[in-house]
Amino acid sequence: MTYQTFFWDFDGTIFDTYPIMVRAFMQALIQQRVSEIELDEQEIYETMRQHSMGTALQKFSALFSIDAGRLEKDYRQIEPRHIAQAQPFDGMLALLQRLADQGGQHYLLTHRNQSAMQLLQTAGIKKLFTDAVTSEQPFPRKPDPASLNALIERHNIQRGSAIMIGDRTLDIDAGHNAGIAGALFDPGRLIDARASHPKIDVTNVVGLQQALLQ
Repeated sequence: MTYQTFFWDFDGTIFDTYPIMVRAFMQALIQQRVSEIELDEQEIYETMRQHSMGTALQKFSALFSIDAGRLEKDYRQIEPRHIAQAQPFDGMLALLQRLADQGGQHYLLTHRNQSAMQLLQTAGIKKLFTDAVTSEQPFPRKPDPASLNALIERHNIQRGSAIMIGDRTLDIDAGHNAGIAGALFDPGRLIDARASHPKIDVTNVVGLQQALLQ
């Protein structure tokens, strides 16, 4: 394999959490008296994927003239009640296991809290991850490379054989900022890869498997 160390984003990369996140966001908007018929599920999803949850909060609170802080509070209360229903992308668990069987080491780098670790545990793959950075740890958000650099230095990882895998430009940029390669996992082809120039650019797990197992 070209790479031996794999840094993974969580939401939209290992687990297909966006459908649940979007539904929770829509429920939060409805709680703020936004009519359901005014909501565009695809637009919310694309805003989250192409930008961030913070951007979605700013965009839709402004669009519907509601308080962004109150919207975020409602969302943060609703989403945890449903996130346990999230599932990994088809084939992702087998890919993680196969990479580990061939000597690869996995690390998690996510803006999600400990719920990510709980979902990995439920899926039976937490044991495959050597270490993780979640939102509870005091690192700046990606694309700042501080969290990546901390993991690299803590485990004496060779940067030339490491890759950051994620579904957004900021994941690839974080990898590049830490001096490692980036792989864009982009279901639906929503991200302009020309902005970050990933070494790998795929839309499904099959393509990711073919690229990582070379």
